[in-house]
Amino acid sequence: MAHALNGKQVAVLATDGFEQSELQEPKRLLESWGATVTVIAPGDAKQIRGWKDKDWGESVAVDQALAGAKPEAYDALVLPGGVINPDKLRIDTQAVAFIKNFGATGKPVAAICHGPWLLVESGLAKGRAVTSWPSLKTDLGNAGAQWRDAEVVVDGNLITSRKPDDIPAFADAVAKALAG
Repeated sequence: MAHALNGKQVAVLATDGFEQSELQEPKRLLESWGATVTVIAPGDAKQIRGWKDKDWGESVAVDQALAGAKPEAYDALVLPGGVINPDKLRIDTQAVAFIKNFGATGKPVAAICHGPWLLVESGLAKGRAVTSWPSLKTDLGNAGAQWRDAEVVVDGNLITSRKPDDIPAFADAVAKALAG
């Protein structure tokens, strides 16, 4: 996969409370394969803080404020989980609009763990096969999605995974979508 993603631009939309591994590890893998990964966050934060295990984790630098981010500038969108992060973002109208507009481009949208809550809120889950952390199964079903218990589910441009253990397969699916 080395250098297969040179020139590809990946947006990661997150805020405080993202699951640390679900942002940092896909970012690291995609960058190691040549992609440029931009962390986007609402407001004017210079850093956002992760959640690790049962407490606050490390901070990650914010590269771009959401207000200035344009979906057309990126080749893929990654939505990390954690409970706090997507719960905050799904009530942020600007974040939901960004995700909805990104989905309309037909480019890959990838969400892991609790990240698919954002697919519900943006309307992207309806009629799609998805996976997520198990507690979202009912929410996704109520939104019109077909939930599956699988490491990765790819349905067109939508890529979803369940949990941190699935990160290698999740990042690989994002890379394949970008390379294809």
